[in-house]
Amino acid sequence: MSAVDYWNRGSLLDRVEAERSDPDWIAAQWEHATVLPIDGSGQVACTADRAALRPAAAAGAYDPERCWLLGRLDEKIWFTTVVDTAELGESDTLRGLNAKLSDGERDLATAAIAIGHWHRLDPRCPHCGEPTVVINGGFARQCPEPRILFPRSDPAVIVAVLDEQGRILLGHQTVWDTGRVSTFAGFVEAGESLEQAVHREMAEETGLRLSEVTYFGSQPWPFPRSLMVGFAARAAGVEQHVDGIEIEYADWFTPAELAEAVRSGQRAIPGRGTIARRLIDAWLAGEFGDQDSGIELDSSW
Repeated sequence: MSAVDYWNRGSLLDRVEAERSDPDWIAAQWEHATVLPIDGSGQVACTADRAALRPAAAAGAYDPERCWLLGRLDEKIWFTTVVDTAELGESDTLRGLNAKLSDGERDLATAAIAIGHWHRLDPRCPHCGEPTVVINGGFARQCPEPRILFPRSDPAVIVAVLDEQGRILLGHQTVWDTGRVSTFAGFVEAGESLEQAVHREMAEETGLRLSEVTYFGSQPWPFPRSLMVGFAARAAGVEQHVDGIEIEYADWFTPAELAEAVRSGQRAIPGRGTIARRLIDAWLAGEFGDQDSGIELDSSW
């Protein structure tokens, strides 16, 4: 199973919802728990080919403000804690590790990075401005009022746009390295449905109108708190005009043309740990109603 297909199934991580409201129970678990350390930027402690897990005893005394309960996996209790980058040792980003992690480790790392970013970015109550304290093992905060605050996810849409001939449109953002191309993405605006966001983003970035939009799947992307919601869409035409601000250029590709562009080094596509790559691979495999091309691409950024 690929690193993105995994998100379509039930999680292996039991987030122990019934127990996490009991601070005494959480504190008692620390002594024999396992910890996945991260740093303030979301780097994950790792070895050459997997996440580096440590016994809780090596992470010091339990402190609810910095020791956050992830849940139960393989009959063990798991926490995460933020340490200084120097103390982290060998580390990598979730993007770099994603394809190497087991399904359970992927759950742990994604949850750890997501709540780590939340605690760092939102230590105060947005209503009264007062400092908040950690409750529920790290998955909530409480202000003096008291208001209970929960981690947020910011939805973003990502779409594979095809034309009537089955070609895919891939674009290059102005901030990317030369030759990098991908599917199109953007945040959902207030008061907007996911489908409306797909139509708007494509109109703004490429000038294209879409004749149909179909849900594909989703992937949490905690940088700092995005939820990527994937779609496939058909363009009503092929004449596109990029905005030149966010998108520098966009090109239509047949499977054979994309394979040649990647093979020659003229273009690079996203890595397999991303929903953008899963959309491209699904297109190549004919999952959107077109013929299976039989092409598999290895090169990526």
